[in-house]
Amino acid sequence: MVHELRIYHVTPGSMGRLHTRFSTMTLGHFARHGIRPVAFWDVTIGDGSNAKMFYILEWESLAEREQKWNAFQADPAWQSDRAETEKAGAIVAKVESLILTPTAYSPKKQLLG
Repeated sequence: MVHELRIYHVTPGSMGRLHTRFSTMTLGHFARHGIRPVAFWDVTIGDGSNAKMFYILEWESLAEREQKWNAFQADPAWQSDRAETEKAGAIVAKVESLILTPTAYSPKKQLLG
């Protein structure tokens, strides 16, 4: 099992647009492509408050991630929806993607075996 942490650095004033896009469009596209989100977070207190959104995706393998993520990115329906939501300007200024591996003492590692 592979987990990917994605951090979106949101353009000023665009957090609401990002949440709307995820809740009304992106999650549907994820489902069609078999992409499994684990959880989403906003920063309430700390560095980046109101400027970052964090989420984790779960993959069976890096090969699955590459195949499904590339298909999602190339999907004309996703590209059209994304373009429609960005008519007023870019929503995300920067994306960080981190592939995470649990430590030997991680509770998640112990659950997965």
